[in-house]
Amino acid sequence: MGETTEIYDLRGLNCPLPVLKAKRRLADMSSGELLWLETTDPLAVIDIPAFCQEAGHRLIETTAVSGGHRFLVERGS
Repeated sequence: MGETTEIYDLRGLNCPLPVLKAKRRLADMSSGELLWLETTDPLAVIDIPAFCQEAGHRLIETTAVSGGHRFLVERGS
């Protein structure tokens, strides 16, 4: 994980909040910027990849972490 890559803490939020908040955060970023999304919602493993595909962002990595998942997303154009 790069030092400059931010971690957006979405733990404790349930569907659809992780996707809605990620969408808002990514909208303020430049194309190609990276963002880690950290979630505890079990549905995030379905919702985050689907959101990335629909919105044109690239899901680079999905990692299981204690109590949830972490997703590395590259902002699309």
